[in-house]
Amino acid sequence: MSAEHILPLALLVVVAVLLCVAARRAPGRWIEAVAAIIALTLLVAELSWQPYVVANKTWSAAASLPVQLCDVAGFVAAAALLWRQLVLVEVAYFWGLGGTLQAVLTPDLKDHFPSFPYLQFYVTHDLVILAALFLVFGLSLQPRPGAVHRIFVLTVVFAIVVGLIDLATGGNYMYLRQVPASGSLLDLMGPWPWYIATGALLTLVVLAILNVPFRLSRLRRHDAG
Repeated sequence: MSAEHILPLALLVVVAVLLCVAARRAPGRWIEAVAAIIALTLLVAELSWQPYVVANKTWSAAASLPVQLCDVAGFVAAAALLWRQLVLVEVAYFWGLGGTLQAVLTPDLKDHFPSFPYLQFYVTHDLVILAALFLVFGLSLQPRPGAVHRIFVLTVVFAIVVGLIDLATGGNYMYLRQVPASGSLLDLMGPWPWYIATGALLTLVVLAILNVPFRLSRLRRHDAG
């Protein structure tokens, strides 16, 4: 890993820990301001990609639509920060830590600091993860029973819709047509289309793992009661 990769990850970890600890130990009106700032920054960063590719005459339906899982997770995370609806929090948490985190760990990114694509990538991806951690661990908005099943079904439906968009545009959104050229975990899941089925099973496993802390918490409360 290069410094360009490690530093955004390190900054994310530091800020997430500080925000979550502060929210648990010193709750107050500052939380609303911080949540709004993160949400607004995330929205601006997500939307900024469209004028950038248009200005550079590189916009195309096959590559520029905001329909990647991480893009949609960004909009959902911003909405969750503003409105705190549990269904939005669940999507932000499971997609943020189950999908966006993997994208940050194995970025499909050719650009370098301080280029706009580099900054836009890390700002949007880091803020999605930060929002998920802040909501769930800082504000204690935990996923409800049955969240794994709901999010898995939603993810499958979303993938089907994105697959149709790929067919219509010739794109490769969600890497449903081929794996990233830069390499990712998908390389370990077999050739197309088998890596899609393997990825679906792995998604279910990852969702279940992410849900373990909350399942154990409910069991402890049940035993204590």
